[in-house]
Amino acid sequence: MKRRDFIAAAAAIALPALGSSEAIAAPANNKKKPAAKPVAKKPATAGKPAAAPAQANETRVAAASLPDEPASRWRTYDLTTRIEIKRPAGISRLWLPLAMFKDTPWQRALGHTWQGNFERAGIYRDPAAEMEVFTAEWREGVTPQLELVSKVETQDRHFDVTKKHCAPERGDILRRNLRSTELMPLNDKTREIAERIVGRVKDPVAQGKAIYDWVAERALRDPETPALSAGGIDTPQQLANAIGRNAGHALLFVALSRAVGLPARPVFGLRCDYSKIFPSLGATGELNRAFHCRAEFYAPGYDWIPVNPADLRQAVLEEKLSPDDGKLAVLKKLQFGFWEMNWIGLNTALEVIPRDSKGNAIPFLATPYVETADGVLDTTDAERYAVSIRASRTDS
Repeated sequence: MKRRDFIAAAAAIALPALGSSEAIAAPANNKKKPAAKPVAKKPATAGKPAAAPAQANETRVAAASLPDEPASRWRTYDLTTRIEIKRPAGISRLWLPLAMFKDTPWQRALGHTWQGNFERAGIYRDPAAEMEVFTAEWREGVTPQLELVSKVETQDRHFDVTKKHCAPERGDILRRNLRSTELMPLNDKTREIAERIVGRVKDPVAQGKAIYDWVAERALRDPETPALSAGGIDTPQQLANAIGRNAGHALLFVALSRAVGLPARPVFGLRCDYSKIFPSLGATGELNRAFHCRAEFYAPGYDWIPVNPADLRQAVLEEKLSPDDGKLAVLKKLQFGFWEMNWIGLNTALEVIPRDSKGNAIPFLATPYVETADGVLDTTDAERYAVSIRASRTDS
C-alpha cells in the first residue's frame, strides 16, 4: 500500500471516533451491519448474593497492591563487660562508652545495670557529642573490678532511594559534621581529591555514592595499605596508629564527604553476633577485639544514609577472595545503604575529652579508657589490665 493510501485509510478509521458521523463520509462499499440481538440477563444464582461494595473494593485493592512490608525483626542482646585493673597506682578511673542513647529505626538501648567494688559510679551524657558514658572511680589500695550489663535491641538498617521521608536535621548537627578536625584535616589535598571524585555531580545521594565507590575500590585493591594513606590524605602518625585500618576506611569516606560539603560522620561500634553474609563480618564469643567503625552521610529528604566500606577490606583479607570475585561485587553494592545489625553502635564522637579526665583529647572513645596515678593505662598490657566483653542473644 502506498503511503498516501495508508494515511487515508487510517484517517477514515480514527476520525469517526473524534467527530460526528455526518462530518465524515463512510466508504462507498460499506454495508450496514444488522442490529445486535439483545442478550438476556442471567438470573442471580441462588445462595450467592452479590458482594457488598466495600468487600468488592477490598478484593480489588488486594489484587492490585504490593505485598505488605515485613514486620520489624528486632534482636535483643545482653552485652556484658567485665573489667579488672591489676596492680593499680593511686586512684583509678574508668570511662566506658555505652550504646547510643537515642532510639533509631535500627537500634534501641533498653537499660544498663552494674556492680563492682568502686567507690562511686554512674552514667553521664554528652548531648553535643551525642554520647553516653559509664564512669567509675576506685580509691587507692583497691583492685578495681566491674561488671556492666547493657540490654540493646537491633534490626537491620536499610536505605531506600525511592522513598523520601523529608526528615530535617538540626543545623548545629550538620555544621558539626562538616568540620575539619585533627583526625580528618580538610586541607587542599583532601578537597582536590574529593572534587575530582564527584566531578560535576550535584545530587547529594549521587555524590555520596561516588565517594563510597572510590573508597571501596581502595579497600578491595589495596587492603594492606592504611586507609588514610590510600588517597594521599595526610594525618598525624600517632592518630593513624590509633584509628587502625578498620576505622580508617570509614574515616576516609567521612573526610572526603565533608570536603565537598556533604555532612558525614563515623559511627563507632562493636560486632556482637555472627554474620549472614560472610563469617569474617561477624563475631561471637569474646568480643574485646570486635571493634568496628562504620559511617553515614546526610542527604536532604533522605535523612542519614549508612555505608560500610571497611567490611570490604575485611572480606578480602579474611575470606581470601580475589578483588575481582563476583561475591565482592555484590558485597560492594550491598554495603552502600545497608548495615547488618549484628553490631551495636556506640557513638559518633571525635576528639573526645572524657569528663574529669586529666589527660589530653583522644581520637575517639569506642573502647574502655582507664587512668591511674601512672597516667593512661595501656589496655593491651595484659599484666595490668583484663577486659572481657560478651554478648548473648535473649530474644526468642
